Amino acid sequence: MNQLASIRIFAKVAECLNFAEAAKQLGISGSVVTRGVATLEEHLGVRLVSRTTRRVSLTGTGELYWKRCIDLLRQLDDMDECIASAVGQPAGSLRIAASSLYATTDLPDVLAAYRAQQPRISFELTVFDNMSDVTTSEFDIRFSAERRLRDSSLVCRPLAQTRDVIVASPDYLARRPAPSTPGDLVSHDVLVASDAPSRYWEFRDAHGTQRVVVQPIMNMQSPQVVKRAVQAGLGIARLSRSFVRHELADGSLRALLEDATLCEDERTVWLLYSGQPYMAVALRGFVDFVVERYRQKQPESKGQNEARVGPVQQRSSNTELLRSRIL
Repeated sequence: MNQLASIRIFAKVAECLNFAEAAKQLGISGSVVTRGVATLEEHLGVRLVSRTTRRVSLTGTGELYWKRCIDLLRQLDDMDECIASAVGQPAGSLRIAASSLYATTDLPDVLAAYRAQQPRISFELTVFDNMSDVTTSEFDIRFSAERRLRDSSLVCRPLAQTRDVIVASPDYLARRPAPSTPGDLVSHDVLVASDAPSRYWEFRDAHGTQRVVVQPIMNMQSPQVVKRAVQAGLGIARLSRSFVRHELADGSLRALLEDATLCEDERTVWLLYSGQPYMAVALRGFVDFVVERYRQKQPESKGQNEARVGPVQQRSSNTELLRSRIL
């Protein structure tokens, strides 16, 4: 293992103060991390890290060395960016946070299409059921699908809209007659995801608005789990149409009450990132790619209850070592 690889490993250990977490973030084994730190200490002839059964800490020398390592690695990244910019080929790793709804629908296709154009880009993807758990500083870019965008200091760009649909499985409907009116929902088993209204659902028709109080038999954090529970026949749920489009197409889920207009059913897919004066080449290239991809997409038909949204920018007030780019 060369010195630069060992420095990268040491810097990550110093940042995390945890060998296992450093290994996870670098995408390498714990033994490689241990060997990298030991190799660097042997080369320097000093101890950089104090490690006990309870905690990991830096020695005084380790603290000084880590600061220099940060400067060195930043310069190396700047050099890579400079070359990438000169040849028009971004390189690096993007830290992405995504809602589970978006991560299991459009995101894989987006990342695959971008990698086909820019094979030197890699991704560190973290998926959240609740985007309020995301610490902004830990990620370069965020994707969320929300009814209302939370206050944010980030640049917020709307990409697309999708609408909710009420669904159940054929097995459930074989046991319980499908609701013919919104009011029939009160006698059905309802499953609720944490991002959906849990107390009442509103419907609108020519006679006005009808509020239906629902009493969920299960309230879950993850929309993915809710969808699986509906497929298993546990009950009826309200989910994003884009999230269940394949299940609706293959018949494993059926849409209900389509003659009724569900209120507050729109979700917007947002792209969020920090509005820094000088964006990294890799980040700028990815943002431009995503925005242009959605701009060129044909609007979905009204029958599919999905629509494209223009990418108007707004700021709301609101091989382990080589594969992991350590070498």
